[in-house]
Amino acid sequence: MSSKEGTKQPNSRYCFACGVENTYGLGMTFYEVGAGHVLAEYSVPDVYQGYPGVVHGGIVFTMLDEVLGRVTMLGDPTRFTMSAKVEVRFRKPVPTGEPLQIHGRVEKRRGRLSFASVELRLPDGSIAAEAKGMMAEAPDQTMTTEQLETLGWKVYPD
Repeated sequence: MSSKEGTKQPNSRYCFACGVENTYGLGMTFYEVGAGHVLAEYSVPDVYQGYPGVVHGGIVFTMLDEVLGRVTMLGDPTRFTMSAKVEVRFRKPVPTGEPLQIHGRVEKRRGRLSFASVELRLPDGSIAAEAKGMMAEAPDQTMTTEQLETLGWKVYPD
């Protein structure tokens, strides 16, 4: 599956994971690629390594966490969610500079809570890291058009 098959999601200006104007951030993009499924394709630059050639675990967690949030926003990209609980399993070192795929799926929704899972896959398709998360709707999350514009929350052209 490729992101080219999906619908691009909004980004913001300064988010660490997706901010288009954050010079220190990852600058990731996200696509809805099916009902309840989000995909990000990304190669992590060397500046985010822990050991030489290996992505720092905090950056791996950031990518997983962002996809958990993205997948639980499906259907309403202005319904922001935040991590309430995340369980991560690191299986293999994640190499820098290699094309990665991060797949997220919604498992279920219950009121203000959403439950999702995510896998970070290496170029050979093997799973390097995975997580399950409970995401909560952000308190007072109703945003005006003006607030969304301030965030820069929109779909940016490729």
